This record gives sequence, structure tokens and C-alpha cells, in this order.
Amino acid sequence: MGKSEQTILHLATRLSKEILDHPDEPDASVCIDLLEELKQVKITMSLLEASKIGKYLTKSVKAFKRHKRTQSTSGGDAAENWNHAIEMSTELLETWKKIANEEAKSKTAKKTQNSKLHGLPKNSSEYRVRLVTQKKDMYKDPPVLPPPTIIIESEKCPLPKRNKSTKELSFVAGEDSSIQTLLKDFHPNRSPEDVLRAGSFGGTYFRPIVSAVTNIRYNAQEVLKDTLPKEWITDVPMSSLTSMNYKNTVNKYGVKCGGSLGMWESSGWIVDCDPYGWFQWYCRFYQGRRCSDDSRQISRWCKSAGPKGRFRSQLCNKILAANTTYDNRAISPVIRQTLLHWGLEITPDVLAKHRKRTGK
Repeated sequence: MGKSEQTILHLATRLSKEILDHPDEPDASVCIDLLEELKQVKITMSLLEASKIGKYLTKSVKAFKRHKRTQSTSGGDAAENWNHAIEMSTELLETWKKIANEEAKSKTAKKTQNSKLHGLPKNSSEYRVRLVTQKKDMYKDPPVLPPPTIIIESEKCPLPKRNKSTKELSFVAGEDSSIQTLLKDFHPNRSPEDVLRAGSFGGTYFRPIVSAVTNIRYNAQEVLKDTLPKEWITDVPMSSLTSMNYKNTVNKYGVKCGGSLGMWESSGWIVDCDPYGWFQWYCRFYQGRRCSDDSRQISRWCKSAGPKGRFRSQLCNKILAANTTYDNRAISPVIRQTLLHWGLEITPDVLAKHRKRTGK
């Protein structure tokens, strides 16, 4: 405990004992001496909160006024002394109020300034300020910090090979050969261009956003240009790519699915180099970019749309249970749309592999 805190706590105790809890009328001159000591203490918001001295002094003013009334009829110095104590107390309270307001403004300004800084947030508190300032949904509160800055490999890999029969895509590893094992299961059967042309994300994926991860405002046209080749979206209406309003009718299966950007960000799923999320990563991975986030993103795909992925397994099980065709849209259109966003659609080959794996 610092010296200032010890002093203010001591004076708060004296205010309570010598004025508020005094069995008789206290001596006005003693009260004035105590107030003079209070004037010498450098007060801060933390001291005000820790000592509750403001509360004690406010009650003391009421006591001073009461004592002044009892002395007003007898005249003399006592009434004048109480009047002086009231003035000193009121002045102190006003000063403390200004100090508290200034500190509060300073803290708010600092938070605002920090929230405007570009780059990854330094801690979850700063990250939360960004999310709240940007009016984002928070799936997790406090939010999970995003991964550290991603390292991008200097050399690009060739485009993936596509199986003519199954339409599955096969990718190669770059400098980081450790992802080779994961790539054995990573076989989307829809390219990023396929996903966009089929109708996805309610037409909103490449809308303008402010990223809580990087604290940068992104322009839709610039992001499109930086993320994918122009030919991928030739003849695709901008309203199906950069709309601010989600439209179910844009989606291939005519349903809404997926979470908000705030949900993804607060869950710690978004990285600084791909502020739009997994699909932006997929667009760039497809074109040959390799980076230190590949392992995490491929693992996410495997858990959702891989051979044992939860969405893929759920949909295949539903199709088999209904004893219907693989492309029956009446069977879980929301899961179908979700899988499309992950670059996968159920085909006879996908269903056959699931049946073989599960024995159904």
C-alpha cells in the first residue's frame, strides 16, 4: 500500500470517527484542521474508490450544516467556523469530482486511441474494446485472441489437380512439409469459383468490413481484386458478392446459414492475413499461396467437411436414413449450404465413401 493510500484511508477513518460517529458535537476547528489535511493529499480515482472518502465527506457536509443550524441562534465564532467547514468540504468535493471526470475522460480517450491502432490486439481487453466499438456479436466474452501474425511463404505452389470422375481436388505442400499428412484427407470437390458461382454466403462475403483483428476498414472491390482472379466472378452480379444485406435467395439451396463476422472473430478463428475468414484463405490456398496458418485451416475443414467431418457425416446419415438420392434438396438444405461454403457437395462418390466407412 502506497503512502498516499495510507494517508487517505487514515483520514477517511478520522472523518468517520471524529465527525460522523462523534457522540457529541465535534469541535469545528478540529474539523477544519482535518479538511486542511485532506487538501494536501493528491487524490486519484483509485484512491477515491478504495477509501470511499467522497462518500464520507458528503455525509460530513450534512453534519456540518446540522451543527451550523444549532449554533446559528447563539452567534459567536462557532457558526462561522461551521460555515467555513461547509465551504471547504464543498470545494474539496467539486475538485475531486473534476479529477474523477478528467481521469475517466483520459481512460476513455486512451481506449479509443488504442482501438484505432492497426495490427493485432495486445490483449483480450483491447480486443473486446474493438469488438464492442465495432458493434460486433460476441460468441465468446471475453473474446479469444486471434492467432499470431501469419508467415507467408515466398514461393507459390501449382494449382491443385482435379479428379475428372469425383471432382475432388488434390493439393501439394509448400516449404512446410508437415501439412502433407493433413492433405491426404483434404479433398474439397468444389473450387472457390464453383462456390461463388453456385450462390453462397447470402451474397455478403466480400462486403466492406471493419476487422477487429487488424482494426482496418476493408474496401470490397480492393478485397476482391486482392483475393481472387477476375475471371472467377465474370458475369456474377456484385449484389451476389458484396451485398450488405444477407439474401437467402442468392444461396444455391435458398436458406440462410453461417455465423456473423463477430462470432468468428470473438472465437479466435480469424487471422490478420485473411480477415474475411476461411473462404478467403481457401481462395488463396487454391491459387498456390502457402502460409503458417494452413495446418489450422485444413484441420478445420477436416473436422467439418472431411471424411469424418461432422457436417458431412450428418448429411450422409440423413440421406441414407431417408433412403433417398444424394441430391435430394429436401434433406437438410442448411447443412448442404454450409458444406458448399466449405467447398464440398455430396456426390455419389462422397456418399459411397461414407457408406463404406460406416458400414451403413
